Amino acid sequence: MPQVKIIAKNFMDMVASLPAIKLDLLYRNQFICEAILRSLPPLAKKYVLQMLYIDIPITSKSLQEWLLADGSSKHKVAIDRLIQLRVFEVIDRKKETTYKLNSTFQTNLRKHMISGGILPREPMPQSVTARLPTSEELDAYAHEQWECFLLQLISSGQAEKSTSFSDSMMRIFQRGLLRQRDKEAPRLTDSGFQFLLMDTNAQLWYIIREYISNSEEQGVDQADLIAFLLELSFHTPGEAYSLDTLTDDQTTMIKDLADLGLVKLQKGRKESWFIPTKLATNLSVSLTDSSSRKQGFVVVETNFRMYAYSSSKLHCEILRLFARVEYQLPNLIVGAITKESLYNAFENGITAEQIVTFLQQNAHPRVAEKLPSVPENVTDQIRLWETDLNRVEMTPAHFYDEFPSRDVFEAASDFARMHNGLLWEDAKKMRMVVKAEIHMLMREHLRGQNK
Repeated sequence: MPQVKIIAKNFMDMVASLPAIKLDLLYRNQFICEAILRSLPPLAKKYVLQMLYIDIPITSKSLQEWLLADGSSKHKVAIDRLIQLRVFEVIDRKKETTYKLNSTFQTNLRKHMISGGILPREPMPQSVTARLPTSEELDAYAHEQWECFLLQLISSGQAEKSTSFSDSMMRIFQRGLLRQRDKEAPRLTDSGFQFLLMDTNAQLWYIIREYISNSEEQGVDQADLIAFLLELSFHTPGEAYSLDTLTDDQTTMIKDLADLGLVKLQKGRKESWFIPTKLATNLSVSLTDSSSRKQGFVVVETNFRMYAYSSSKLHCEILRLFARVEYQLPNLIVGAITKESLYNAFENGITAEQIVTFLQQNAHPRVAEKLPSVPENVTDQIRLWETDLNRVEMTPAHFYDEFPSRDVFEAASDFARMHNGLLWEDAKKMRMVVKAEIHMLMREHLRGQNK
């Protein structure tokens, strides 16, 4: 069975991977400095704020004096993160290592802390814009777009409305989540099935990461895209911002982000604008913090029956990945977790742990408070069925019989054993099975024996 796992790394890991020159250019933007500060572990934030107005290097020993007795492990994590992001510059001296704040980061964070910053664009006056959507309408729009996006991934025919995702988004699909053979409809890959079971924050990060990588291949500067994403998180949700204030690359990106529900695009008589949703304004937080719990909807009983209190078509399609959906009412999906449905999921590359994690993370509030939120006999059986599927290992092999003499058989058996390719032999009937990888060598050996 294929074992594929999507690793949704921290968003700031991508920032840390940028060359030093590009990082210093990013730190010229005060809002990016604040976004970096937000993303740091609590102890790292403490170090930055305490050193903000210290212009001389601080020794490692002095930093450790700010610690409590049990803070050594957190200290190492904080220092490592600050060095990765080049917020700390390390000065190695013979006696002791010292640290100094990145001068560009320090200068611009000071300015931002004292007087605040000015975004590259200001909200448009209400006299110019049409009626803007309410907060509830904007949340509903973002939810609908994200759900439509995922339904498009499962199957283009499942979407409730016609969608026209940009070429950039489709390239991300084709890159790792979909595969398409000649004259066949696109199908989900193993990674695609696993992607659907990830939580929304991890899904969003995966799409953003692939989008940035894909844009870099198209000649767009990776640092510029990251800077724009971080800036976007400081905009006010529900406010309108003119598209005329964006560069060409940013205009292309904002249209792609609209596909995901991060922004809503509107047109007036003369001007066009975008309206950030909460998905966009919480972007820098959601990509670094997955601790927030969403409202669950699934109840699993000890008899493997499953009740999902949802009217979402997307939820129904996701549950079909590993369960047998029996019927769907306006606000209730009823199904069962069966051996056959799980085998189908395992064959598609979904693991037992991913299914168990999905059920636990999406447990209905009434059962989420219980421990365990999913019955233990169900989780144990899911893991056992996966083990059963992996009990037999398939190895390509070749079967040999009808040897002309026992000497030839024994020589062939020794040859296969010497090359670590003998899987089975029956000395009485002179038969054997060898690995396919040594078949050509075995054939040459037998030909030499015949001569």
